[in-house]
Amino acid sequence: MPPHSTEKASFDRQSVAGIVRDGGLVFIARRIPGGDMGGKWEFPGGKVESGESDSQALIREYLEEFNVPVRVGKLLASAQFEHRQNLHSLRAYEVFLESQDFTLTEHTEWRWIPFRDLETLEFADSDKKLFKALAPYF
Repeated sequence: MPPHSTEKASFDRQSVAGIVRDGGLVFIARRIPGGDMGGKWEFPGGKVESGESDSQALIREYLEEFNVPVRVGKLLASAQFEHRQNLHSLRAYEVFLESQDFTLTEHTEWRWIPFRDLETLEFADSDKKLFKALAPYF
C-alpha cells in the first residue's frame, strides 16, 4: 500500500501485549517449548478473540497464563508484522498486576528485568518490534 494511501490496512489477526512496569524494570515471561515462539521471552498477552476488546483480551490472557487479575491502562505502542503470509497487528498496553502469586500455564519462568537488557534475551520477533517505541516509558 502506498504511504499516502487513505485505505486502512486489513489485519488478519489482532494481538495485544501487556507491559508491566516497576520503575526501570519490566515483567517478561518465557514461553513453554514448542511452536513458533517456544522457549522465547515475551511481553505476556495474546490474540484478541472475536467480540473482545483489547482490555478484555489482556485480562483474559493474564488469568489464563498466570492466574492473576490485572488492570489495563493506556496504549503504549503498536507494531505490525507478517507471519505465515498473514498481516498482524500488535498493540502494547500498560498493565497493572493485582497479585504476583503466579501459576504458570504457558510459560516456564518469569522475570523482572531492566528494560535496557531486553535485547540480550531471545525475544519473540513480534515483541522486538515494540522495543524502540517502548523505550521512552523506561
